[in-house]
Amino acid sequence: MTVKRIVLTSGEPAGIGPDLCLAVAATGHPFELVVAGDPDVLAARAAALGWSGAFERFDPASLPRAHLAGRPKLLERRIAAPVAPGRLDPANAPYVLALLDAAADGCQRGEFAAMVTAPVHKGVINEAGVPFQGHTEYLAARLGCRRPVMLLVAGGLRVAVATTHLPLRKVPDALSRELLVETLVVLDEGLRTRFRMKAPRILVCGLNPHAGEGGHMGTEEIDVIGPAITAAQALGIDARGPVPADTAFTPASLAGGDAVLAMFHDQGLPVLKHAGFGRGVNVTLGLPIIRTSVDHGTALDLAATGRADPGSLRAALDLAAWIAD
Repeated sequence: MTVKRIVLTSGEPAGIGPDLCLAVAATGHPFELVVAGDPDVLAARAAALGWSGAFERFDPASLPRAHLAGRPKLLERRIAAPVAPGRLDPANAPYVLALLDAAADGCQRGEFAAMVTAPVHKGVINEAGVPFQGHTEYLAARLGCRRPVMLLVAGGLRVAVATTHLPLRKVPDALSRELLVETLVVLDEGLRTRFRMKAPRILVCGLNPHAGEGGHMGTEEIDVIGPAITAAQALGIDARGPVPADTAFTPASLAGGDAVLAMFHDQGLPVLKHAGFGRGVNVTLGLPIIRTSVDHGTALDLAATGRADPGSLRAALDLAAWIAD
């Protein structure tokens, strides 16, 4: 079997990203692990945590080999300002984005089979003057993807969102038949190609309480969501709904679907994180590359304390390797 090479971006340098990278590098993997980051930041965090491994400089011309515990490869990028664990600095925002650029570009060139991302801090990147909604939107723009879809996975539960990082008051206006049909097409294709499903069933949530209750609690289900489901079905997609969101995640309802499409971020993700926080994985569908990520944030208060849980990052690496296989 050919050994895959996976690049792992270390994320916000003041957060737990470096800690998590060191934690997953401490154990062996059947793929080659390349960590993208600043060597001084990683060395300082290693000293704080008592990590005894060593990095080797990444050579893209070398043949991939299975990762040996404590011996990760390093794709080097340099920070602009000194890093103090737990203290954000907008001066380092370009460094965080440079890690994403290097990983995504390497995937496009075929140097890496997949990229996995440690968490970044959206606020500090925006404070640096860079409009940034999140990994999903940034990578889509970088890679020329029209309709990326955020899919969260925890065990057998898969939840995608039609809109991502939007204020709640903007969600109804953002929903359209075109957006929903395109999202369903990407989700259906991703479930078939990334998750190897022959005939995925997608439960589509309504936007309003009780899925609008026949128009008495909102008409988006009648005007937008229902027609989008019908159009998707005409394309051969097994989309079902609109399903009331308050019952979509009951065991009986989930038994009839392989994934749930929520209308907005906090309609579906709280359920998934309750069911599998610490082992959930964020998968970006619609990209020309494989990208997975953790299901949590930068946890600045845990940086350099040794208390950061690497479970979600391990799951993200394992899923990326499985998809790439």
